[in-house]
Amino acid sequence: MQMMIVDDEAHWVDNLSMTKPWHTLGIEHVHKAYSAHEALQMIDTHPIDIVISDIQMPEMTGIELIERIRIRDKKIKCILLSGYSEFDYAKKAIQFEAVDYLLKPPTDDELMGAVQKAIDQLNNEWELVSSLTRTQFTLRENLPHLRGRLLLGALQGQRIAAAEWDRKLANYALPFHTGDAALMLVRLEEEFGHYDSNDQTLIEYAIINMAEEIMGEFMEVWGVKEEHGYLVFLLQLKERKGDIGKETILEKLSIQLQSKVKQFLKGSLSIVITEWFTFPDQLYDRFRQASAYFRQIVGDEREFVMRVSDVETPAAQGPLDVLYTPPTFISLLESGQWDAAEEKILAVCAELDEKWSESWEHCMEAGFLITASFTNIAHRNKLTLTTLMGNDVEDLQSGEVFATISKLRKWSLSVLSKLKEGTSNEIKDIRSEYVKKIQDFTDKNLHLDVSLRVLADHVNLHPTHLSKIYKIETGEGISDYISRLRMDRACHKLVTTTKKVYEISMEIGYMDPAYFIKVFKRQFGVTPQEYRDQHK
Repeated sequence: MQMMIVDDEAHWVDNLSMTKPWHTLGIEHVHKAYSAHEALQMIDTHPIDIVISDIQMPEMTGIELIERIRIRDKKIKCILLSGYSEFDYAKKAIQFEAVDYLLKPPTDDELMGAVQKAIDQLNNEWELVSSLTRTQFTLRENLPHLRGRLLLGALQGQRIAAAEWDRKLANYALPFHTGDAALMLVRLEEEFGHYDSNDQTLIEYAIINMAEEIMGEFMEVWGVKEEHGYLVFLLQLKERKGDIGKETILEKLSIQLQSKVKQFLKGSLSIVITEWFTFPDQLYDRFRQASAYFRQIVGDEREFVMRVSDVETPAAQGPLDVLYTPPTFISLLESGQWDAAEEKILAVCAELDEKWSESWEHCMEAGFLITASFTNIAHRNKLTLTTLMGNDVEDLQSGEVFATISKLRKWSLSVLSKLKEGTSNEIKDIRSEYVKKIQDFTDKNLHLDVSLRVLADHVNLHPTHLSKIYKIETGEGISDYISRLRMDRACHKLVTTTKKVYEISMEIGYMDPAYFIKVFKRQFGVTPQEYRDQHK
């Protein structure tokens, strides 16, 4: 856990942070803030769990600080310290859910006890969030979505280990098991085409429910809508129905579904059913075979029920698998997963070597898709393949890169490397632009509010994200930069002008001159006036 101590008295903060055995309570890091504003900036950039704050501080009281903390994060536990035993303070501390209210100076037992109490509360709250009951409730609420995603991923070719299948089927309360299964693909015909997207979704939901009702007496039914618009149902005979002829029952129930949809929903369905196969090993292949049957064999026929024949597809006509198996190549490039994109290229080329070494068309198919993905990402980043590749683009223009699998592999990996480098430079330029905007804004508005939240709003970024970008690009935190800029400007004004110390304080963003003097002395070892006298 991480804790922060807030007080305008620097020696008090330093003493509490350095001399107490916080590590014995499980506190990994103790942050120090010498004002409420500094504390809020730290909360925006660090995962603070506990705050110990003085009540009496310039610019903002500890009570006001807690109020603002509650707006940002309701889980942070706050402990207040005060030199005054006043009922109003204690009442407000309770109002804003402070863990404890201690009089300064607290004893070690009081302070450590209050922090332990805060830790216990945090642990109890997070245990509740992660408890089995809460998890199971959330799982039940999201079961339809999770079930659909699991089946859809498998239909798209996602590889799932046998043990993982068993675990997910059990967790999602799906009564399926390894063994015989069949697929039923349903296509909604023209009668449903006039519905808008919302009504179409309701129709699909109704058909799924009707399929479960009609087939549920004999089979376990698991349905989902796949990306091409088909409703896909995975079916498995229930054990007590094992004596029913499974070769004919699918056609009989499919015709019944077709009839009920026409009767009650006033529309027609076309249905393709597969032969029985081994689930889950053959699921992806059978789905691909059935969807191809819809496209290639059925043609323009409508309102039919057909069984997919178990005819072997000639090897020369087979499709590439790895190229289209999720995650797709373009998705990996879009998310900046460069290592995974490289593995994808190698896997595609390995499949070409193993299955299609004599097929120029398959090599060309892979090359065209990889090239299109490269071009799309390059253009999104305001680059061109010509710029990235230089003279190597001639091999692409001539089609030479598709001539052999070896050339495709070498060219694809080379372009991937150059695209990664070009994109990284683009990202670095964007980071530099954010830093310039922040520094320009701070320079012109140092006398106003230049908190992290205000700066983040100025460049339309989340405060945490902006803080990370600034640190990566400059090597220092934004609050460190602002503090350094204020002190540099204060020194310059003290030496080159005759302005009063309180005027300089206001001009560099310190509303309380006494606090400015304290910060200045902590930085330079002398007061502002002593610094001015030394440099006359």
